[in-house]
Amino acid sequence: MAPQYAPSLRSRLPVVALLLETIFILFFAFYVEVQHIFSITFYAEFQDVHVMVFMGFGFLSTFLVRYGFSSTGFSLLVAALAVQWAIVFRVLLQLPYPGRITIERLVLAEMSAFSSLISMGVVIGKTNPVQLLLMSLMEVTGFILNEWLIQTLLKVKLKHIIMYLHIYGAFFGIMTSWTLYRKGIEPRHEKEKSDRKMTLFSFFGTLFLWIFWPSFNSAYLLNKDMDFAVPLNVICSTYLAMAVSAVTAIALSVLFNPRGKLNMRHVQNCILAGGVAVGGTMSTFPQPWVAMAVGLSAGIMSTLGHQYIKPLMEIVFKCHDTCSILSVHGLPGILGWFVRLFLQIANFDSTTIAVRFTVYHILILLITLASSLTMGVITGIILKWKLWRPPQDRKCFDDQAFWKFPHLAKHE
Repeated sequence: MAPQYAPSLRSRLPVVALLLETIFILFFAFYVEVQHIFSITFYAEFQDVHVMVFMGFGFLSTFLVRYGFSSTGFSLLVAALAVQWAIVFRVLLQLPYPGRITIERLVLAEMSAFSSLISMGVVIGKTNPVQLLLMSLMEVTGFILNEWLIQTLLKVKLKHIIMYLHIYGAFFGIMTSWTLYRKGIEPRHEKEKSDRKMTLFSFFGTLFLWIFWPSFNSAYLLNKDMDFAVPLNVICSTYLAMAVSAVTAIALSVLFNPRGKLNMRHVQNCILAGGVAVGGTMSTFPQPWVAMAVGLSAGIMSTLGHQYIKPLMEIVFKCHDTCSILSVHGLPGILGWFVRLFLQIANFDSTTIAVRFTVYHILILLITLASSLTMGVITGIILKWKLWRPPQDRKCFDDQAFWKFPHLAKHE
């Protein structure tokens, strides 16, 4: 039987990528300018978020034994395009006023790219780079439109809705994966496995995310409020929550194994849950122990989700989540939403005000979920088109479908 080669993207990827870049350059030439305001503090926050987006996420998904090149390379491709599109689309929503680039705007754009990388983690290994580019465009568009809709209808400040990126990205990716369901790669592909070397690389990405996550949660608060007490509280809360969630994930990993051994997938994913939950609250904690309790709850929820919910989704709902994004970002994000609601209600003296705030808070979540689920389904339908030449079932989770390996080349 003749070998099956992956379909070439030579007539797809260069056209899509270069066309988009040409459009972006022309748009920047006519509508975008640089605002010359510089701050060392803002730049430090930008650097931390920059490392998380391009290095943390780049290495995080390299646990797949035959997909290391694609995990890092496609993450760079998606993030680089998503940042540009986030800037362009935010300017489009502000026309006819000129768009101005500041460090603050760049941080906001990279947060939008962060959301697209979350979605990418659900479908990675089962899609090609053209599909991932299109997915990032759709995800960033939906995420920013969701922000604009909530700000317009409910008059919510951007700083209170930006961290819904965890919830939006997770459920957007889940619905896209569900729509892209194919029997040939579900529920478990023969190449969807890891080894010691690739798992070590993946844990390297986890450590980068774990170290810089306090900056990520505090970046937009610092830039907007200029009240250093608020970011400092969020930084301390994030660190404490992540420390507790790390210990919790490791302990539960041993508990779930019949022989009492650690599962590296639990460790490299679930130790981030505390940071996600604190980011979802976007509020200060009255006492440090509250943040630690949130980290404990997030660690338990994330590890349980990875152990039981992920396999259940694959078998019952026909939804494959490659990097267990629902357990790492979706569920802890929902937990953070509940924590913020509870903390805010506890400060109200009037029951009527508390009820109104609860309804108001629920509406924000429902709009976000409806937007992410709808856009995820639409994106999945678009990505299923044969026009994009999706990878064959046997070529999924395999670098050789997209990358040149000189030592494997046929010499003529």
